[in-house]
Amino acid sequence: MDYVKAFLVGGLICVIGQILIDKTKLTPARILTGFVVAGVILGAVGLYQPLAEFANEGACVPISGFGYMMSEGMKDALKTDGALGILTGGLKCSAAGITAAIFFSLIAALIAKSHEK
Repeated sequence: MDYVKAFLVGGLICVIGQILIDKTKLTPARILTGFVVAGVILGAVGLYQPLAEFANEGACVPISGFGYMMSEGMKDALKTDGALGILTGGLKCSAAGITAAIFFSLIAALIAKSHEK
């Protein structure tokens, strides 16, 4: 049942993104940024936590989950580091994901053959 919940919630997040791509003139970069900001805002006000508990990775893997993770890191760092935690908490919490993205992008760049369009 956990797989079904994760699939449905993750799929719904992707459907919202696809509708935004198809029905608006927003660029994909703006949509991605909007999802991250929405994850931060929903995480900050406590609305993303119940969704993450319900759908597990279905809510945490999409890009909105990255924003949620950053807001949680900021909240935790704010408690331990004070005002400095606002600046450092999001990156501390998401450093592993950012590092993995950079590493796998490097591997793909080394393997792939570049060409002009």
